[in-house]
Amino acid sequence: MQVTRTLARYVVQSKPQQIPEAARHQAVRSMLNWLACTIGGTVHEAAIAARALADKFSGPRNATVLGTDQRLDIFHAAWVNGITSHVFDFDDTHLRTVIHPSPPIAPGLLALSEYMPITGERFIEAFVLGVDVACRIGNAVCPAHYHLGWHSTSTAGVFGAAAAVGKILGLVETQMCWALGLAGTQASGLRENLSTMGKFLHPGHAARDGMTAAFLAQDNFTASERILEAPRGFGHVLSPERNFDEITAGLGERFEILINTYKPYPCGVVLHPAIEGCIQLIKEHGFSPDDIAGVALKVNFLVLEVTGKKRPKIAVDGKFSIYHCVAVAFVDRHVGEGQFTGDRVVDPQVVALADKVSAVADAGVAADEVHIAVRLKDGRELTKHVEHALGSLKRPLSDAHLDDKFRDLAAGILPRGQTDKLIGLCRRLPELKDVSELARAAQVA
Repeated sequence: MQVTRTLARYVVQSKPQQIPEAARHQAVRSMLNWLACTIGGTVHEAAIAARALADKFSGPRNATVLGTDQRLDIFHAAWVNGITSHVFDFDDTHLRTVIHPSPPIAPGLLALSEYMPITGERFIEAFVLGVDVACRIGNAVCPAHYHLGWHSTSTAGVFGAAAAVGKILGLVETQMCWALGLAGTQASGLRENLSTMGKFLHPGHAARDGMTAAFLAQDNFTASERILEAPRGFGHVLSPERNFDEITAGLGERFEILINTYKPYPCGVVLHPAIEGCIQLIKEHGFSPDDIAGVALKVNFLVLEVTGKKRPKIAVDGKFSIYHCVAVAFVDRHVGEGQFTGDRVVDPQVVALADKVSAVADAGVAADEVHIAVRLKDGRELTKHVEHALGSLKRPLSDAHLDDKFRDLAAGILPRGQTDKLIGLCRRLPELKDVSELARAAQVA
């Protein structure tokens, strides 16, 4: 099997006109959502720390750090913007693999647009291809790869970053094989870090390392041309199970970006059904959080595997706790970034209610589904079944919802007029003659 070469050939030979309109539209939505998350994330302490470090060692300052007045060299800009876009866990999600596609792929492409001219048409093509590469590789090894402890956003994302940047650089087939080979040897990111700032590093280093791989390959820096399928390659070393047909079947016919999704809540996507259902229950029935005697959930197995933290102690822990999310949804009747502060995760009322929440995994419950039973102190039992959470493929966020999300995240960072201009530019991304206009519009004056 020539898996790596087949994938490289597909990326190299693809033409912009072969990207269907639906995929181009999803690319625009993904970029708009990614820009919003990156700009909003600039206030996070992890983003501030990353910017400070990068500033000390940056080379020529030719690329924008979004949502700030800072400029860095393109490698550090990609690294910082990749980290920053992930700090709120509000970024896009490819539900089949739980990969966040944009944070590893968009930062390098946008930084590159300030180094060399890129039209919107070429940018969209490269972005769609990068998402396809990352998510197809994720499809081939997940869920076994993920269960083993690898964070596939970065392990698969680095391939997408290399392919996207390599497409813009005009790599030939063998160079693209090398770019994928160099990406594969840098594939890393461990789930042990998911409830720490270490998680935010993952898409940043994937963006930077993928860009590095593409530039090295352009200069004929060689690597394995079988990095995906070789016995000591990515598929066999990093996963106990694999299906390489997931990478090569239907290339140019099935685009993974068409099953990308966008979050209404800034936390793990598997938490969204429960959050939505709890908010609906308390609003519909008008009870008080103090009236609750117990809450029982039937959830998808990923909920307990990824978000089973019973007693979060620090802010980021709350985003990986089904118990905190249910409790704070009942108490605040809203879940935004304010529900995941250090004070909120240890609030006595929230903690007391979280202790009343139980959750069991049910093989018949889908990732975007939940069954909720609330037992009140007066003896009543209220139930809610969320079949498909808002933001899932069955109930996607509208373009208008994404625009509102952008405005909410950019508030206090960019003036409203600048935000609206940026949204408009993003909506016209396929028509832009120079994508660097988008980066400049996201800079603080």
